[in-house]
Amino acid sequence: MSAISASQAKGPRVHSHQSAHQLLSQRDRSRSSQVPAGMPESPAKPAPLPPLRLTRRGKVVLIGIPLVLLAALLLSLAGFFNSPAKASDAPEDLSVTPTVTVTVQPGESLWAIAGTVAPDRDARDVIADIVQLNNLPAGAVLPGQQLYVPTR
Repeated sequence: MSAISASQAKGPRVHSHQSAHQLLSQRDRSRSSQVPAGMPESPAKPAPLPPLRLTRRGKVVLIGIPLVLLAALLLSLAGFFNSPAKASDAPEDLSVTPTVTVTVQPGESLWAIAGTVAPDRDARDVIADIVQLNNLPAGAVLPGQQLYVPTR
């Protein structure tokens, strides 16, 4: 092939009876036919968005987490409103527990002190009262320790 015939084979064929204006209009028509079917021809009009779909994880986030937070709020409010707010309705209803002070002797236990101070009551109830009155962390007492013991 010669150089002239090769260049003519690569480029568009121009017939002598077609003008340059006609060739440009043919090229524009061929480009407009290459636009996909779903795409609009004018760039000023955007395509409509597809409908929103939620995945399973999206539903958990959108619905599940607010439900868990609501349940936690309701449980805490239920506990707040059902708890006792005060020990007594009026100060006149409060009574002072009559007590005596006892010094613990060596070898003496709470059980022995409870039996000595209130022999007519159950020793377990008296021991519970002694522990509560003296804020004892355990049931053990030390010799020389002074305890408040209820006398009722």
